[in-house]
Amino acid sequence: MRVLVTGGAGYIGSVTSNILSGAGHDVLILDDLSKGHREAARGIPIEQIDIEDREAVEACCRRFEPEACVHFAARSLVGESVAQPLMYFRTNVQGTINLVGALVGAGCRLMVFSSTAAVYGEPLRSPIVETDPTEPINPYGITKLAVERMLSELSRSGDLRHVSLRYFNAAGADTEAGLGEDHDPETHLIPKVIASAQGRVPHASIFGTDYPTPDGTCVRDYIHVLDLARAHVLGIEHLAGGGEAGAFNLGNGEGFSVRDVISAVKDVSGRDFPVAEEPRREGDPPVLVASSERIRSVLGWVPSFPGLEEIVGSAWQWHEAHPAGYSG
Repeated sequence: MRVLVTGGAGYIGSVTSNILSGAGHDVLILDDLSKGHREAARGIPIEQIDIEDREAVEACCRRFEPEACVHFAARSLVGESVAQPLMYFRTNVQGTINLVGALVGAGCRLMVFSSTAAVYGEPLRSPIVETDPTEPINPYGITKLAVERMLSELSRSGDLRHVSLRYFNAAGADTEAGLGEDHDPETHLIPKVIASAQGRVPHASIFGTDYPTPDGTCVRDYIHVLDLARAHVLGIEHLAGGGEAGAFNLGNGEGFSVRDVISAVKDVSGRDFPVAEEPRREGDPPVLVASSERIRSVLGWVPSFPGLEEIVGSAWQWHEAHPAGYSG
């Protein structure tokens, strides 16, 4: 199958592109390389295009004639989205409209969309299920939910069938392929704590120690990037087999606290490092954990690496081998 992967040179996109290519699919990456890394493509062809450039996206789709698309390309920093909401609507919503128009015009009818747990806002319960209220509290989550709703209407009209995967916390690395997490700035907890263990930053930070959780720190659902990537492949297979469109949570269904992550990094690395306890950050819910029952039952997805130490261990290996990221 010819599969277009937007944002395929980024963290999750590169791992997914590599798995798709290894499975025999004809993969083309569309990425503007503002956040992605050409080195992460591992020889898969790249068209350096911004999804905001409608004419370029349309031309790419006419040339490649994709049968399916996995859509990662987006802006994804919550704080930045609050400071610059128009930029997020322009890229995440208008850019996706450009892409969908180009796909439909080229005869493509299948899409797996990279969504987010941010569509739920501050959840009323844990674990979160797909039928819980979607009330995002920042422009990032609002733009992702807007795209989900657009795709739902396109599914009803028969123009484009989709699977939307609502991620929780992606982490870890594909150590065999040499693919890992390299963001600038880095905002994710596990690589930031690893940077502390490596001595690249002075300390690890805990933002809030008085939450109503077992150890007082925030609890999150971490999922190995390989398990995340495989879910996208299952999503394509589901749609290609005539499966019903819709949204699926993508998490392990188990929560780990900030202190759990710090302990895991210390155990895996064998290193101690300073930890600073700082005030809470506004908008951090105490617990975000997914129910993954629907994706297990409908797509047959089962995580291969559910343990925190497995996830942290793979991330540690990658960062030790790439202390300066791909640029090193």
